[in-house]
Amino acid sequence: MKYMQTRAQSLTESFANVTIGYFVALVAQMIVFPLYEIEVSVSQNIQIGLIFTAVSIARSYLLRRFFNHYHHRSVR
Repeated sequence: MKYMQTRAQSLTESFANVTIGYFVALVAQMIVFPLYEIEVSVSQNIQIGLIFTAVSIARSYLLRRFFNHYHHRSVR
C-alpha cells in the first residue's frame, strides 16, 4: 500500500520548510538589498519576508497537493 500524505501533513511540512526558509531569506535580504542600494528598515525587511513567506506556503502546499493527487490517481 502506498503512503499518501494527508492535507494536514502537507501543510505542516510546507510550514516547517518555509519557516526555515523565511529566516534564510531575511538574512539574504539584509545582505543583498544594500548591494543594490535598496534601503529598508529591519521592520520593513520583516514585513517583506512575511509577505513572501505567505506566498511560499501557499505555493508549496498547492504543489504538494497537486502532485499527491496526480500520483495517487495514476497509481490506481
